[in-house]
Amino acid sequence: MILSKRLIFIKFKNMFSLSPEFLYWIMVAIPGILIASTVHEYAHGYTAYQLGDATAKAEGRLTLNPLKHIDPIGALSMLLFRFGWSKPVPINEYNFKKRELYTALTALAGPVSNFILAALAGIINHFLVKDPQSLIAFLLYTFATINVSLAIFNLIPIPPLDGHKIVRGFLPGKLKYYWEGLEKYSLILILLLILPFSPLQDIVFSFIGNTLTTILNFLGF
Repeated sequence: MILSKRLIFIKFKNMFSLSPEFLYWIMVAIPGILIASTVHEYAHGYTAYQLGDATAKAEGRLTLNPLKHIDPIGALSMLLFRFGWSKPVPINEYNFKKRELYTALTALAGPVSNFILAALAGIINHFLVKDPQSLIAFLLYTFATINVSLAIFNLIPIPPLDGHKIVRGFLPGKLKYYWEGLEKYSLILILLLILPFSPLQDIVFSFIGNTLTTILNFLGF
């Protein structure tokens, strides 16, 4: 079974604005998106490889080359609409000796890698940046924001996000069966999260925004 497409989501005000601030954000966000997406997918593949599944390695995806992981349309969508995707690293969970547990750990590796990148940005910002209004300070803040947002969104426990796989790994047998059944409704569930008229959108956006703010404050931004 192949792990589903990873999704990236960041909410900002004035989504369709072409203000100087928006264009400036696009310029500084590009390296952040490339690094965050690449490391996220690599972490999935590397963890799977260490746990017994060499599918990603066999298909040339166990690499930090962004060209192997970035979906051009997904990356462009991320820049313009704050919602996008990258190419999912192929994972065959039936190669794992402990399928549910190792699949959960593989899924968890992606968000954890993004939290680590955000923490590194926070450390650099704290010890090396003297002017909080400088370009490097804004680059680090944007980089941390992208990584934390990517991690939080992917931890939401619905398919096809990583959180769904993580939760499945710790559920008892019968409940696990019903949980897996949600995968057939992946598209509907994702649309309920992101469409402007969805009743869940405000709840999800509020959760992501509040959690993002808390983590960024903890990291010193």
